[in-house]
Amino acid sequence: MQPTSPALADAPERARRSRRKQARPGELLDAALALFVEKGFAATRVEEVAARAGVSKGTLFLYFASKEELFKAVVRENASRHLAEALRELEGFNGPSADLLREFLRRWWLLYGGTPAAGLTKLMLSEAAHFPELAQWFQDEVVQPSHELLRRIVQRGIDRGEFRPVDVPRVVHLIVAPLVQMVTWRLTLGHCCPYTHEDQPMALIDLHADLLIRGLTP
Repeated sequence: MQPTSPALADAPERARRSRRKQARPGELLDAALALFVEKGFAATRVEEVAARAGVSKGTLFLYFASKEELFKAVVRENASRHLAEALRELEGFNGPSADLLREFLRRWWLLYGGTPAAGLTKLMLSEAAHFPELAQWFQDEVVQPSHELLRRIVQRGIDRGEFRPVDVPRVVHLIVAPLVQMVTWRLTLGHCCPYTHEDQPMALIDLHADLLIRGLTP
């Protein structure tokens, strides 16, 4: 029987290290999201993020040049990419605009509002005044695209005669406001004062969609 060569013997370990290296950016983003939401942007140190992800500070800087770039990567991973996917899907949707609006609201909760990523909204509300440039970036990266998506859904319904003519930008604010309220309550007062029907958030989402669609229907 031929002895195993050192290179072959070390192959499983090299494969494990390779998989570990590939997983690091995701692990760093998960750790950063948890710490940013838990402690705030200012109080979170990159050393803490690296330690929670199980890597060195130097390893973190191999992937992200600064704490600001790390935060932006967290936002892109947990919010921006979902918006980009939704905008692409909007182009190919052929069904009623009411179904499109309802689906947007349900997916918002499943992919963002009901996940740890929703803490980003709370974070920006509390720290925007201290980091105005970062807040403006968040506005451009997340808030405006989400409003644009909703504007296009409502305008689509108006153009197709499915929705009555309305002031679209104001309607968008009316759509978004209860969603932001759900998130901020869940992550603040919800810890001590449970929200009514908190155990059935999707029921609230569906009711919100139903009221909106009935109000928009000619």
